[in-house]
Amino acid sequence: MAAQHSQGIQTLLEAEKEAAKIVQQARQYRVQRLKDARSEASKEIDEYRHAKESEFKGFEASYAGNTTSAQAAVDRETEAKLQAATDTFEANKDIVIKKLLDRVVLIKPELHRNLKKLGGSEAQ
Repeated sequence: MAAQHSQGIQTLLEAEKEAAKIVQQARQYRVQRLKDARSEASKEIDEYRHAKESEFKGFEASYAGNTTSAQAAVDRETEAKLQAATDTFEANKDIVIKKLLDRVVLIKPELHRNLKKLGGSEAQ
């Protein structure tokens, strides 16, 4: 009976070793599957990124012409307004200088209004 008991224990030990091997293989399989999933996800992310970048470049190229033409229109309008301001300046420059010189040169000497009041109240 001791031999049978010993053989039963031996069978249990072998079964335990076999179970440990199976668990180890399952762990290795799981680790490998995680690595594969990460690499596959990385590939998909790269493909998606490239697709979106090319889509963006196409979008950018299609609207780049619009911004260039809009910029040219703004530049033309700015140039026209600047030219109009310059023309107005040139047309009115002499008139403004004459008015300023008239104000500075033509002085009418007269008593200050406060001095006039003071002089008028003393006379009373």
